Amino acid sequence: MSASRSTKLRTRVVHAGRHPADNHGVVNPPVYHASTILKPTMADRAAGQSAPPHSYRDGRMPTPTYGRSGTPTTYAFEEAVTLLYDADDVVAVPSGLAAITVGLLAVLKAGDHLLMTDTAYFPTRKFCDQVLADYGIETTYYDPRIGGAIATLIRDNTRVVYTESPGSLTFEIQDIPAIAEAAHARDAAVMMDNTWGTPLYCRPFALGVDIVNEAVTKYIGGHSDLMMGVIASTERYAGAVRSTARLHGHYVAPDELYLAQRGLRTLSVRLKQNEETGIAMARWLEARPEVAAVLHPALESHPDHALWKRDFSGASGLFSIVLKPLPEVAYAAFVDGLELFGMGASWGGFESLVKPGNPGAERTATPWPYEGPLIRFHAGLEDIDDLIADLEAGFDRLNAITKAAA
Repeated sequence: MSASRSTKLRTRVVHAGRHPADNHGVVNPPVYHASTILKPTMADRAAGQSAPPHSYRDGRMPTPTYGRSGTPTTYAFEEAVTLLYDADDVVAVPSGLAAITVGLLAVLKAGDHLLMTDTAYFPTRKFCDQVLADYGIETTYYDPRIGGAIATLIRDNTRVVYTESPGSLTFEIQDIPAIAEAAHARDAAVMMDNTWGTPLYCRPFALGVDIVNEAVTKYIGGHSDLMMGVIASTERYAGAVRSTARLHGHYVAPDELYLAQRGLRTLSVRLKQNEETGIAMARWLEARPEVAAVLHPALESHPDHALWKRDFSGASGLFSIVLKPLPEVAYAAFVDGLELFGMGASWGGFESLVKPGNPGAERTATPWPYEGPLIRFHAGLEDIDDLIADLEAGFDRLNAITKAAA
């Protein structure tokens, strides 16, 4: 019972990283709670310390030496995600933000230059502006729709071009192959946040990406009960990424790894439902007179729809809308009264969520073109009719207050 790179992705989701024959026939990889790992002799200890580098690609597992460096629980999950991404290596770290910061620090050093998409996850901006700046690394923010013209921004000391496609608040799709071609021509690495697409709906390495980060907290975990990130990389950067993660003390606890493995097994069926519900919600919202724009790349009205069709095989359940200008009290009445949409900053779980946003306050390289407020939705696994009824009641509240204020 195993999965290989020749099997379909939905099959890999179920079988990758599981080796029941090595665990008394147990279907799920066991949870190893371990700090100290004993060796019977000095020769065994030396052999472990001098063992050749592992390769999930070739099926060579790491040799356990100390809990912080990983146990078979760690290796099972990392192997599974390596197979899903067709990567050379995958490292699990304690959060999605850690996956971003480790990937950047694995390549950047003092005096280097970073190109960062203007739509980046806000904590990423803070890391660039505070931590990297203190390290002597300069960041330039760029228009996510720049495409191949990013070549005009690449300097001799540019080491990384960071992408997030789509942007997780405003949902611009980036032309990753064009960006990668320009970056590689100047020997710069391309990083991509692929949390929205997951390895099932987007294949970053086929688009020219070198290092991929994903928040396991979101769709792989799938149940809003864990924090984790992964960094997948090509052979050129794999060693530096793994070394950077370990030297910064990043290690994921075994119970979190178990939850991530459990969530992984149902990723394909959950994501299909998230996609179906999200698109149905988006189309319904697009027809509402109160809505100025629906920011969902799977809709034909989205300006980057053609790029999405080219580079993605599906859509997750996360998207945003922009309301037409209205009184703040009406905006609050719409959001606060929703019964099935919890207000929260995360996404990717079984439950639907709503998050008010203000993209204009977080951009420095591109203007925000809308006057009305933004609302980000995550479409969960509830019945679509119930979700739409909840939204319709929200618009009734919004319109009643807007009318009374007129």
